[in-house]
Amino acid sequence: MDLALLRTFLAVHRAGSFTRAAALLGVSQPAVTGQIRTLERQFGRPLFLRQARGVTATTVGEELAHQVAPHLDALMEITENRLGEETEGRTLHLVGPPEFTSLRALPALAPLIEQGMTLRAAFGSAEESLEGLAAGHHDLALSTARPRGELLTATPLCDEEHLLVAAPRWAARLGGPAVLRAKGAGPLAGVPVIDVHESMPLTSRYWAAVFDARPVHNGALVAPDLRAALECVAEGAGLAVLPRYLCVEALDEGRLVALFDPPVPPLRTYFLSARAGTLAHPHIARAHEWLLRAAVHW
Repeated sequence: MDLALLRTFLAVHRAGSFTRAAALLGVSQPAVTGQIRTLERQFGRPLFLRQARGVTATTVGEELAHQVAPHLDALMEITENRLGEETEGRTLHLVGPPEFTSLRALPALAPLIEQGMTLRAAFGSAEESLEGLAAGHHDLALSTARPRGELLTATPLCDEEHLLVAAPRWAARLGGPAVLRAKGAGPLAGVPVIDVHESMPLTSRYWAAVFDARPVHNGALVAPDLRAALECVAEGAGLAVLPRYLCVEALDEGRLVALFDPPVPPLRTYFLSARAGTLAHPHIARAHEWLLRAAVHW
């Protein structure tokens, strides 16, 4: 049986779409459709059910994918390894949130750049990053959402602890953590809130997890970058919920104060995602492994 047909079949199975599979393979959609029809004629049975949006595998298609995927991925790894394990001359395309990518991921990959790998970074929301990864625009994606489906694989990378912080003068007005332990979120009602989006995702998540409540008013300042939020909080603009790694220096310097220390701090998990089968590429696998090792200390 033609391995090229099986490779196209596996791409469609993982992508759930002839169009997306064609983009990943670098061929036209009619070419993908023709190859799948050829394979279906060879099997004498349909492998996919055509739907309004994409395709789903039949039971025969699911069985075939289960049988061929490990072997095709192994052949891809052998082919790639013939090119050598060196990362020199290979370009890695990484996408993720601007703050975490800038302060965590890119510095962790610096040694690979010294070894000759070239790196192209892009910033985006979790949805944008995973969509771009699925479309083949990126090799690895950092996100706080776990992708669904067969096309993308995800590995938990690290947990991010969130802190409720403000400038010292706001902390003095509020009276310290003991007040919040006794009265809940009530005393915070008069403090302006800073967040990264109008929906106040960080604040709302913290309030629900710690105070079992919702914030009582909208954000006084919205800036789509946590570093901007941190600087505004440090200047006394109000309070914010920020990741600990971003606040450590400002906390040590006394520019920020943690307003509360809950028994179980809210956490957000980061995932490192790749397209299925692409970790057979040495430069992608190397960067993937490098990030996982670095994340142990994050």
